[in-house]
Amino acid sequence: MSKKVCIRLAVSTWIFGFLLSISHVALTFNIDTCGHNVINHFACEVTEVLSLGCENIILVELVIFIVGIIILLTPVTFIVISYIYIIQNILKIASSSGRKKAFSTCSSHMMVVAIFYGSAMAAYMKPRSSSLTGTDKVIAVFYGIVTPMLNPMIYTLRNNDVKAAFVKLITKLEF
Repeated sequence: MSKKVCIRLAVSTWIFGFLLSISHVALTFNIDTCGHNVINHFACEVTEVLSLGCENIILVELVIFIVGIIILLTPVTFIVISYIYIIQNILKIASSSGRKKAFSTCSSHMMVVAIFYGSAMAAYMKPRSSSLTGTDKVIAVFYGIVTPMLNPMIYTLRNNDVKAAFVKLITKLEF
């Protein structure tokens, strides 16, 4: 990958993230709230803030759904296409140990991607009426806490020096 392509990908990610945030803020500022002002959630999620509204917010939910489709399905599509090419190339590896090592590396990444995008889609690409009490919190934990926590663990534990230091730390902690 060239430096130019890498910069374009990074900048486009920042721009789309900014636009998504701005659209959510604009939508929530235009909602009239009434009654309680407490959300039952770990974070100030846009869907939870919208639940404070006392007016009909079907149009706002539709916009969030459409934006969710664009923001979530576009990267997933590119990731799936990339992995199809990667798997095709892995299958061309002559040695079975080489294929096994390559699949091992790829499978952990695919698992993290599936957890993140699956939970994000479950959170943002469903009607509000289908929300179950507590389910949205569990989903938010997966895409907000579990995935960021798994990434460093998965990638650092593949390094032999990190593995050795981790084993050394664990053996020191045992009584």
